[in-house]
Amino acid sequence: MMPDISIILPAKDEAGSITQLVSQISTVLAGHDHEIIVVDDGSVDGTRTELTVLQRDLPQLRVICHDRPCGQSAAIRSGVLAARAPLIATMDADGQNPASNLPLLLAAFSTGRDRLGLVQGQRLDRRDRWSRRLASRTANRIRRTLLQDGVSDSGCGLKAFRRDVYLSLPYFDHIHRFMPAMVAREGWQVVTVPVTHAPRLSGRSKYGNLQRALVGAVDLLGAAWLIRRRRLPVVQELAHRDIGDLQGAA
Repeated sequence: MMPDISIILPAKDEAGSITQLVSQISTVLAGHDHEIIVVDDGSVDGTRTELTVLQRDLPQLRVICHDRPCGQSAAIRSGVLAARAPLIATMDADGQNPASNLPLLLAAFSTGRDRLGLVQGQRLDRRDRWSRRLASRTANRIRRTLLQDGVSDSGCGLKAFRRDVYLSLPYFDHIHRFMPAMVAREGWQVVTVPVTHAPRLSGRSKYGNLQRALVGAVDLLGAAWLIRRRRLPVVQELAHRDIGDLQGAA
């Protein structure tokens, strides 16, 4: 049976946290037809060993492995390409995005809004160091001002979106940080949902504040350029009755 929901976890050296998180997801989504796709982005610790053990008891768990580290955006893209469900949700694999938030994100897609493309999590009471929180607030403020995406926390890993919408977006490294702006660029609606945040289950962050700032500045300018260069018309297909009216008018 094809799943209704695909949960994608980009993971890099997350031994010690990935087992607990995957187990929590399977429990939270026990009443839904779902698959969990962990994309191992070139881990060198025991992440793959833990996943191999987990697969024995969780048939809905799929594991995709990169031959070398390619980054979070590349891992998400690999997961989306492999996903079988029309609805995708992503989470950080370090345990800082509690699985209990997933129903909140997914519920928005049951409201009948045809143009809803992305539900973006917005972290409350972040459990990071003060320097990380300050850097994030500063970066988000600059991003909102330049991109006008109306989102205060686009870096939150908790996202839910339509698979076809994601595949219509231009791909570039670090696009996961600019998803709201890119989805809105294509004419889709973006909504935010408040979500909880937790300390890391194990390990440490893969990026420092300075590294994030240097990479983010280049990507921000690129995203702004893409938005400014979008010049697509509104496309409308004539119905048969419209064609008849035009012929009659002629």
